[in-house]
Amino acid sequence: MASAEGDTGKSAIALGLLALLIATSGRVGVFRPIFRAEANGDRDRILELLMEYASADLDYDDCLGVTYDDVHVDPDAAVAEIVARFHAVEERCDAVLILGSDYTDIGNPSELSFNARVAANLSAPVVLALRAVDQTPQTLRAHADLLIGEIAAAHATTAVLIANRCDPAQLKQITAALAGTGVQSWALPEDPILVAPTMGELKEALGAELYSGDPELLDREALRVMVGGMTVEHILERITDGTVVITPADRSDVLLSLVNANVAQGFPRLTGIILNGGLRPHLMIDSLVKGLRATLPIIACEQGTYETARTAAHTRGQVSRFSARKIEAAIAMMEKHVDVAELMKPLDVPLAQVVTPQMFEYELLARARADLRHIVLPEGNDDRILRAAGILVRRKVARLTILGDPVVVRGRADELGIDFDGVDVINPLDSELVDEFTEVYYQLRKHKGIGEEAARDIVRDVSYFGTMMVHTGKADGMVSGAAHTTAHTIRPSFEIIKTKPGVSTVSSVFFMCLADQVLAFGDCAVVPDPTDEQLADIAISSSETAAAFGIEPRVAMLSYSTGQSGSGADVDKVRVATGLVRERRPDLLVEGPIQYDAAVEPSVAATKMPDSPVAGKATVLIFPDLNTGNNTYKAVQRSAGAVAIGPVLQGLNKPINDLSRGALVSDIVNTVAITAIQAQSAGKGAT
Repeated sequence: MASAEGDTGKSAIALGLLALLIATSGRVGVFRPIFRAEANGDRDRILELLMEYASADLDYDDCLGVTYDDVHVDPDAAVAEIVARFHAVEERCDAVLILGSDYTDIGNPSELSFNARVAANLSAPVVLALRAVDQTPQTLRAHADLLIGEIAAAHATTAVLIANRCDPAQLKQITAALAGTGVQSWALPEDPILVAPTMGELKEALGAELYSGDPELLDREALRVMVGGMTVEHILERITDGTVVITPADRSDVLLSLVNANVAQGFPRLTGIILNGGLRPHLMIDSLVKGLRATLPIIACEQGTYETARTAAHTRGQVSRFSARKIEAAIAMMEKHVDVAELMKPLDVPLAQVVTPQMFEYELLARARADLRHIVLPEGNDDRILRAAGILVRRKVARLTILGDPVVVRGRADELGIDFDGVDVINPLDSELVDEFTEVYYQLRKHKGIGEEAARDIVRDVSYFGTMMVHTGKADGMVSGAAHTTAHTIRPSFEIIKTKPGVSTVSSVFFMCLADQVLAFGDCAVVPDPTDEQLADIAISSSETAAAFGIEPRVAMLSYSTGQSGSGADVDKVRVATGLVRERRPDLLVEGPIQYDAAVEPSVAATKMPDSPVAGKATVLIFPDLNTGNNTYKAVQRSAGAVAIGPVLQGLNKPINDLSRGALVSDIVNTVAITAIQAQSAGKGAT
């Protein structure tokens, strides 16, 4: 991945390219042939970012080639060292993304040629990033021809052209112009999020201190910076979403007006305020601002107005491993504008023979996106839910409804810089749906002694309201549990959604994403001590869930003994359950009782069960009780470094899924995608 100048957005393209490679190419590593040796020991920011997403197990130092100084002293020796270090990385990967130099020095006309020389010596095709800012399609084409020739002169091949930071209105014209080069080409639009500095980056550039506000909001991007040197009413006329206003601290009228406007309905949400000039607000104004408990970040710096504005205008946003919003924007942009299958053809990257966690997660999002479903998220008061919703909307994974007070939910989303376009927000306390849901729930539960007034109170609870949306077809599925217990999340579904025909047990699986395969573990979350009948139900449901997500089911009914070697009530339960599974699903490959090592390790299976079609290659592992299952999945997750996705509930008529209260934003995104895929299998989409 190379460019011929700075500010191409190469790191954002590299991140998106890495995500696409990981989706198809197994163990993908990253290599930085030329890096800048930092005097203070700081690491390469872009390499660290990419390593966060790479799927190969590599150490940071392994992924470095030589320094710029090494290249200047002896280019030939530098190339030889790069080749040797690269091959040590290549041996451990299915594919490697090699990231060219950054053009952080004053323009060096030989830098692209040296990158091309490295590519030739590593036998790596070149993806060339072009900076399209202020260029016409014709000038960009001429520039591309020149650069392709320069790369060819170094005996390397330009396989792909990506024009970045294009005028959105000219994407088609630029793509058409570049197609004339004979090289596979794409155009990516300018995304203000990717180049805008965050409030935290402005704070660092100015050497400022946080005077007031929520430190978490320092990571919101400043899409526009303006000097508030006019009267308040004219400042308010000019602010837009994402604006940062610079004003002296003694302009109390401006400060108070902006703080209040930021929380007022109908006004744009600011990214922050910069108080310049080395002043601080008057004591009474200070008390008033702090008494308002405003979350809007307000920073204070020593510079005058001109110097503050100049520094802010020249501060460019950096994509780092901490830039969650920029990372998602980069990946989403590549997914939207680049055809993965076409991209891979000229790169000649081999298809993977393994399934990595990243491949599995990418496939989840791709399948959900292929047939959009409507998912309800009841916990609109949780920042993790809002952040996940922003990702899901940007990457077009699902239609969303979030439950909560619309003013509060949208206000917090605005503060966090989350795009909520297309997201519905419903307040269960005063929604017009309450009357309908009350009647439906009353009819369902009146035989249990529930009256109409009690039914009205119950359906206003977020979990019941969300479940009623699914039951009545107003949503296709529900995901909850980030801020509620499992019981609170799934109890309404037992009362309202109920189980599928032929299934009497609601259970769960975790998808355990190991380094090179994905296994299904069940049940690790719902049924404490299943009977033999319930265990058979869990096994059959788990095999169906696994198959629905592309895992060929080979079911191991786990116990502390294998085959006929043990006896006792616990082993007998597993033995009976195995027989029931074979009776009910003769087409299913199932083995039990069997120990975990015999189920997954071929060498152990060869000794303990040499003739079993399941032993040594089981993909669906059924635990005899919740105690064993829950502890085992957590042990594998923590000790083996597996990614655990779930719990995925199974056996219900419609998809309802529970989150761990410690769920990360990525867990929520994955669970929504899984719920959407389950809904695809369940039938037509909701209204």
